Amino acid sequence: MRKIFFALSAVLFSFSAQASNNAFVAKENGKIVKQEGKCDQRHSPFSTFKTPLALMGFDAGILTNPQAPLVEFTSEIKKNIEPWYMPEKYPGMIFWGRAQTPASWIKYSVVWYSHYISQKLGMEKFQHYVNAFNYGNKDVSGDSQKKDGLLTSWIQSSLEISPLEQVDFIEKLSTLNLPISKQAQEHTKKIIELENIGDDWKLYGKTGGSKKQGWFVGWIEKGNRIISFTQYIEQSDDSLISGGRVAKEIAKDNLISLMLPL
Repeated sequence: MRKIFFALSAVLFSFSAQASNNAFVAKENGKIVKQEGKCDQRHSPFSTFKTPLALMGFDAGILTNPQAPLVEFTSEIKKNIEPWYMPEKYPGMIFWGRAQTPASWIKYSVVWYSHYISQKLGMEKFQHYVNAFNYGNKDVSGDSQKKDGLLTSWIQSSLEISPLEQVDFIEKLSTLNLPISKQAQEHTKKIIELENIGDDWKLYGKTGGSKKQGWFVGWIEKGNRIISFTQYIEQSDDSLISGGRVAKEIAKDNLISLMLPL
């Protein structure tokens, strides 16, 4: 087990060294406490957009709690996600082919459950929430010819956001200050809660990206302290580990110095 751990650590270190764009920003009490790299450049949010989608779903009543609704994986859903659904190539997608709850949707980053939420919202409500969250460039049009904004606007398409904009958004969620119901924010916090790191700091967040790009967006909290952060990386196309997983480990290293007592 120790050999596996050190091997993974070496791989992650190697990938972080190769990153052509390694941007990190953290805020505490409304102030930036650490900033490195090009934090004002916008990129596709990929699966980090599941966090605002969860907020929308809970606020609109489409999602009712972390375990409901349970949505079945039907043959029609499988047909609709054919371009993404390749479990033989991406083993993590094995978990997509089963019924999902809001909690499992976030855990396994299931694209088709995102579509379930966005399609139930409809474009008018969807755009309203994106505007209310002041989320990046707020462009959810997607491909204008395909009219697929409700399905792919956040996946290498029209919607883009910078690390600075990500950390502003996630800071509001961490303190329950988004312009939606408190209950929607509490439910969303529950499904993005991850683990304890460092000296018993609770970690919340969501990864996202591709093999080349990676995000990890969230916060850590302990006692009355909350530190919100965003990590964005870019790496080579032949990377063996997804960008999101690498970004998460790099972010955890970047957070260590911020955990010290004030």
